[in-house]
Amino acid sequence: MASLTIKRVEAYDVRYPLEAGEGADSIHSNPEYSYAVTKLVSGQSQEGIGLAFTLGGGNDLVCKAITALSSVLVGREIESLMAEFGDVYSQILDHPQYRWLGPHKGIVHLALSSIVNACFDLWAKSRGVPLWKLLIDLSPQDILHTLHLRYVEDFLTHDEALEMLTTAKQTQSNRLPILDTGYPGYDTSIGWFQYSDDTIKQNIATSLDLGFSAVKLKVGSAEAERDIRRAMLVRETVGDDVRVMLDANQQWTLPQAIRICLELGQMNPYWIEEPTHPDDILAHQTLARAIAPMKLALGEHVPNQVIFKNYIQANTAGYIQADCVRLGGISEFITVSLMAKKYNIPVVPHVGDMGQIHQHLVLFNHIALKHKVIFLEYIPHLRQHFKHPAIVKDGVYHTPQVAGSSSDLIF
Repeated sequence: MASLTIKRVEAYDVRYPLEAGEGADSIHSNPEYSYAVTKLVSGQSQEGIGLAFTLGGGNDLVCKAITALSSVLVGREIESLMAEFGDVYSQILDHPQYRWLGPHKGIVHLALSSIVNACFDLWAKSRGVPLWKLLIDLSPQDILHTLHLRYVEDFLTHDEALEMLTTAKQTQSNRLPILDTGYPGYDTSIGWFQYSDDTIKQNIATSLDLGFSAVKLKVGSAEAERDIRRAMLVRETVGDDVRVMLDANQQWTLPQAIRICLELGQMNPYWIEEPTHPDDILAHQTLARAIAPMKLALGEHVPNQVIFKNYIQANTAGYIQADCVRLGGISEFITVSLMAKKYNIPVVPHVGDMGQIHQHLVLFNHIALKHKVIFLEYIPHLRQHFKHPAIVKDGVYHTPQVAGSSSDLIF
């Protein structure tokens, strides 16, 4: 195990144009998948790489925030840093000036996610293990040392979190077979918003041939009839045994959401994702009650663990879609996973990282937290830009073996 000291921190604005129609939804019509990248330079061969995801515009602003917030890491040895990382995390999170720009959301929180993810990446590389291996081998106390439970301790106390982790640790070996079988994926790219019906049908055929048994369609059209027609097209094409998720990307008002979701219920969606504004918890609560037993999936744009706490308290989310390149990094992802597990709500991450980091985190969730295996979103568009792209065969994420969090980019 190498002793690595962070000599300097660098930030990079990296953007990838997409093919026509790729990544488009009802709100984001011309995305440019982009990463605000944190690089922790140790002076040795290992470098910590962290990612925060954007759609292009403003990516440079996140990079500026990374530079401003990361100075506290310079000169720190990685093992001693991670032994008290919750305190360092808190110091960055509650910066006396930059906190005003959030708090705990927006550009500064995206920057935090990139910084935190880089720290975990360097930690795993320093030990020569993949991130999932680092995390499942940590003691419950060591995991808690990386977290910041302020503002959620009324909902999940330190002692409760410790007990959950300790209890799960006792049976952890029972869940290790997932490392051999791999973690199932679902194909989110069959039905981007601008795709024609013929393209959707062709993509479905390809997806099923590749072994996927779950797919997602973008909805949120100006005319609800288009959404209903396309959703029925997907259901008729895949049959009754394939799970179909619908994603509105926040497009609807509450009255629209209630009316349209009830109509979409005829095609039996596995979930309906981001139906309305992500800050409107009470609207989601009203909607969840109105469309039950259909489930809502929430989290792509939920900015922090406090809002996730409120969603869980409101008994609103059927599935939690925490994303470590949107939240305050891996630490906050684990906190959200702990809260969700306390109330037995499945965590099915949104993958702004294209599944690179989350393929590790879902293994941790299952093995170390006893979360149920559902599936993990698969988006293939940036595979060629990663040094070690996720290996997905027969619709399954195969367990990564390279040291780190699989975040290294070719740039």
